[in-house]
Amino acid sequence: MTPLLICALISLSLAEDLDILYPNLEHSRTIYVTENGPRLSVVAEQSKVLSRRGGNATLPCKIQRDPSLAPNPKMRIKWTKLTFDFLKEVDVFVSMDYHKKSYGRFHGRVHLQGFSPLDASLVITDITLEDSGIYKCEVIDGLEDGTAVVSLDLQGVVFPYFPRLGRYNLNFYDAERACSDQDAIVASFNQLYDAWREGLDWCNAGWLSDGSVQYPITTSREPCGGKNTVPGIRNYGLRDKEKNHYDVFCFTSYYTGRFYYLIHPSKLTYNEAVRACEKDGAQIAKVGQMYAAWKQLGYDRCDAGWLADASIRYPISNPRRRCSPTEAAVRFNGFPDKKHKLYGVYCFKGQT
Repeated sequence: MTPLLICALISLSLAEDLDILYPNLEHSRTIYVTENGPRLSVVAEQSKVLSRRGGNATLPCKIQRDPSLAPNPKMRIKWTKLTFDFLKEVDVFVSMDYHKKSYGRFHGRVHLQGFSPLDASLVITDITLEDSGIYKCEVIDGLEDGTAVVSLDLQGVVFPYFPRLGRYNLNFYDAERACSDQDAIVASFNQLYDAWREGLDWCNAGWLSDGSVQYPITTSREPCGGKNTVPGIRNYGLRDKEKNHYDVFCFTSYYTGRFYYLIHPSKLTYNEAVRACEKDGAQIAKVGQMYAAWKQLGYDRCDAGWLADASIRYPISNPRRRCSPTEAAVRFNGFPDKKHKLYGVYCFKGQT
């Protein structure tokens, strides 16, 4: 007896068993027989693509099609971006024959690479912070279909943040606004995990983009989960986005522009600092811009200065006495009275 006939008999037997066990159940007796496997598949040669804000990226997607299939001018290629719960998808780009369409904030920034009719790779230009994430390439060719998944990661830096009001004052939506105000977005778990692997140690819990609250510990100690616990990312789980209040972990990436400490003959109040940057043809810098300059450009300056959120900070890439002697870090001097004439100012010139 041939394997094909055995498969058909088993399918019929299962259908008859359903009739006996569930006489009132309506069902179809369609029998599917696969002889040589799928006739179309979709593959991503890389599972992860690394880029930077303002740059371009190509998300690979190749179609492998059985040569015996007739040409299909209506083959449909669709790219979507997966959300955190993977139950919803955001439309990015659709192509079918000569019809092509990009959606939402991707409009005008995406197109197919199209090196051949079987190349469904997606090119994203002028990448934004929000573009980071997981994308799905789906191909529908008549009755055949296939999918592949690719992750787009950005070079950047994660930093903990809390506002002038103090610690644990942000619900999730406040946290989103706080990061946006500092030229950043709420960090994802993967971004926080990568930062932890690079040595980020922070004992205050903060929101992540999936609505969970977590914090990274590299040196175990009593106030941070216990001194006998292993290093890792402590997880409070998903929290109520409206009612619960924590700090936030923000993520920012490469920018186009100039971050600098303004040389000024005297120390400044906050309002004087804002005006001094404007007089120099710039704006007072944001916290995210300082972190990006420190992390990605190696910016090093031992002068405490005002930033846009009225905090005082300074970036140290080369630790030395009186200037973060033990580690490279962005040093934080708090939120002083805005009328104090004790500090300089950091400015940013250009567009993010």
